[in-house]
Formats: sequence, C-alpha cells, structure tokens
Amino acid sequence: MTDLHFPPRELAVMSVLWRLGSATVADVRAHLDEDLAYTSVLSALQTLEKKGYVRPEPEGRAYRYFPTVAAEKAGRRAIGRIRDAIFQGSSERLFAQLVSDKRLSRAELERMRALLAERLGDEP
Repeated sequence: MTDLHFPPRELAVMSVLWRLGSATVADVRAHLDEDLAYTSVLSALQTLEKKGYVRPEPEGRAYRYFPTVAAEKAGRRAIGRIRDAIFQGSSERLFAQLVSDKRLSRAELERMRALLAERLGDEP
C-alpha cells in the first residue's frame, strides 16, 4: 500500500465507505452520484480489496466492506501529488490557492487561522 492512488470510480466508492464507515455493495450503489450497475460497484470493491484498501466481512448473503486506509492518509498523499504536479512542490502556492477560494466562509477562514496559529505555536 505504498502508492496510495485512487482512479475516479474507486475514489467515489472509497468516499462512500469513509462517509458511512462501512457498506454493502447495495449501500455504496445507493450513495454514489453516478448510477452504476451492481456488478460495476462490486468490481470496484473487489479491486480495492485486492489493493488492500478495503476488507470484506460476511453479512448474511452479502458482504460488508470496511475501508482499511483512512481518508486523512489518502488526502495527504493526494494533496502531496497535487502540490508537486500543479504547484511545483510549493505548499505556499497551494495554500494561497486554497484561501483565495471565494466560497470559503468567514468561519472556515477563522478555523484555518486558528490551525495556523496552533501550528506556529501562537496560541495563547
């Protein structure tokens, strides 16, 4: 599990599992934005299992799938790839892009400020 990368369909499936904590194929299918066949969702879950990103547990006649990798870990790796590929390795440029988003509320910006202050040791 060294190269943590999710193609779009696998990422959509993992997103459902992270949000719900665990899910059956039918659960995942019901929570996806895209209307996929049962077999397509099952295939994605089986691929994720082979990669070691999910583990199945029997539940009646079906299986319940659990993520074995945390969303935060996947996010760190994805952000690192974006930082390196798009922002030439500059975390400062990535951060500037994030905070320039006009859709961020004042409350979100204040929470970001608090995180920065904490990280810098400026918390009172």
